[in-house]
Order: sequence, then C-alpha cells, then structure tokens
Amino acid sequence: MRTTDADQGARKHPDLLRGDFSAHSVGTKYVGGITYLPLADGRSFYLATVIDLCSRKLAGWALAYHMRTGLVAHALKAAARERGGLEGAVFHSDHGSVYTSRAYEGLCTDLGVVQSMGAIGSSADNAVAESFNATLKRETLAGELTYTDEAALRRTVFRWAHRCNTRRRHSRCANVSPNDFEAPRTSSMMAIVA
Repeated sequence: MRTTDADQGARKHPDLLRGDFSAHSVGTKYVGGITYLPLADGRSFYLATVIDLCSRKLAGWALAYHMRTGLVAHALKAAARERGGLEGAVFHSDHGSVYTSRAYEGLCTDLGVVQSMGAIGSSADNAVAESFNATLKRETLAGELTYTDEAALRRTVFRWAHRCNTRRRHSRCANVSPNDFEAPRTSSMMAIVA
C-alpha cells in the first residue's frame, strides 16, 4: 500500500532500522509520522509524533491544521525538550516531503539527530508509527467518522496522549505504562524485561 509521495529531488537517508523496531535503551531510537484527524465540518487536523522505540513513550507530538515542515519540527523539538536533548538518537520516518526538507534536515543536524527512512511507499517500514496512529483513531473516535470540532479534537488528543504515556499498559514494556517503564526499576522488574 502506497502511503507517502516522496520528493524525488530530496536527499535520501538510509534505513538504519531495517525493520527492527526494538531498542535496548531509552532515548536512542525514535519513529514518527503524520496522521490526519477529520473534523465534522470537513476540515482535517494533522498530528505528528515522535515515539521512543524502547519504552513506546510518545516523547513529542504536535497538532496543526497543516502538514508543513513546521508540524514535524514542532514534534521533534517537543521530544528534545521532554528528553533534555536528542544528541546521537536515530529518528526513523517515511520519505514525505516534510521529513526530506532542508529545514527539517537542518533541525536534525542542530539537535544531533541521525535521520533514517524506510522504503518509499511502504507502511511496514514505519509500522510502530502507523500502529500508533491507528490505535489513536480507533480509541478516540470510538466508531465515529469525525471529531465534532477543533476544541473537542484538541482535548481528546491531549487526554489520550497523556493516558498513553502514564496509564496505558504496553506489552513491549512488560505490561506497564511507558512512564512506569522509564522510571527507575527494581531488579525484579529488570528481570521481567530482560
């Protein structure tokens, strides 16, 4: 299934993950993407995400009425603030024009982030981000086709993102929330994860 129109003139980055969506340390590998969130009035908002592959924490996100480079830049900057920096981390995305833009590439360089990109047009090459987006929509729309209005959408996404990090259990994290997984763990918890 084709998911992204790549900018054919843009610089390509190698696939550093090669389908391995695991990480042994928090803050070393991230994935992200953009999804549309439909409003009842026919408009769409867009959500950009930055997800830690070790803890599955939503480390950064941004919401806007557009899909310009500023959207993904705000998400990456939010992750950098949350993490106290991203120096040396890998960020994996698709080949969308916002991720291949000079402005985004410059931001990654400034933050010390190494870009990685999957194959063009393959949603499997960014499966964690695609799965995250599908879960968000399934759980927040709850069978509806659209969000009622912008204010409801913003409240809903904020609450869901907060719940996702603080309360929602994740099988990748020994069935605890990402925040609990990242908190200092006892030796018994580390044995469960190992």
